Amino acid sequence: MAYERRHEVPSDDKDQLLAEQIAYYRARAPEYEAGAHELLGLGGGPELQRALDAFRPGGNVLELACGIGLWTERLLQYAESVTAVDAAPEMLARAAARIGESLRVRFIQADLFRWQPDRRYDVVFFGFWLSHVPLERFESFWSLVADCLAPGGRVFFADDAYRTPDELIEGRSSTVIRRRLLDGTPFRAVKVPHTPEALERRLGELGWRIEVHRTSGPFFWGAGCPIR
Repeated sequence: MAYERRHEVPSDDKDQLLAEQIAYYRARAPEYEAGAHELLGLGGGPELQRALDAFRPGGNVLELACGIGLWTERLLQYAESVTAVDAAPEMLARAAARIGESLRVRFIQADLFRWQPDRRYDVVFFGFWLSHVPLERFESFWSLVADCLAPGGRVFFADDAYRTPDELIEGRSSTVIRRRLLDGTPFRAVKVPHTPEALERRLGELGWRIEVHRTSGPFFWGAGCPIR
């Protein structure tokens, strides 16, 4: 099997780990943009943008884990409206400042593992979020995505499996990593090293028709819809 139990987070540590992951992104908000540009500079970043442009996320779009709004700006080039959800108020504040006053954007602060949509959307988008979803919550997360989609709705996501040796505090077989702020403060987070082939196969088993593509760099992107 592509997804082995040895990768799973112990159940008694799961909630604490996810709380620590949120705390990390709240603390990292002021320095996030520089790190994001550094990651995209590893190669393949323009390919992700071209893939999203070809996908053309029109209509009413839901963005999960929007961060500081780097992808929100791109989505607004095509979308009639964007609802952007994130657990970190500091990230949302920066996203709102980036976008400026716009009646086409709605920001929502919510823990995505507890949030439920109040409407359905033509497109659900998430950039560099799927790898932060614990494997034991993978299926329930995709159930949430399905609940967010209107009939005929589509999904687009981008991500990577990039983990530095310093991050692998529990070894390569673990999905728990350690990341540090610029001042050295450590936080644990989830980072699942999905491969496009295994991810595409697993999504097919869950009732999705999604093609997952590699870029020339460390990234991959996927696009598709539920199997009718």
